[in-house]
Amino acid sequence: MNDYTTSEFKKKLDDIHDFPTVYMFKFIVTEDKTEAVDKLFPNSSLNYKPSSKGKYVSVTASVMMPSSDRVIEIYKEAKKIEGIIAL
Repeated sequence: MNDYTTSEFKKKLDDIHDFPTVYMFKFIVTEDKTEAVDKLFPNSSLNYKPSSKGKYVSVTASVMMPSSDRVIEIYKEAKKIEGIIAL
């Protein structure tokens, strides 16, 4: 995310959510990348759903977030995972 996109996204998050709040993250990764997604959410329970052909896994995490800044930090860390798709 560049600074402009980050500030726009932060504004949208703050307009929609009252932090702290439970925020739902959804990602799609290959099976071998699920552990990397797990590390984004230590001590949290994640939901995994394999694709019909088993090549990809949908990962959902509903996590208490203290602020929009923390949500953005998670997305920036997730972006470092090769091939990840954020929904």
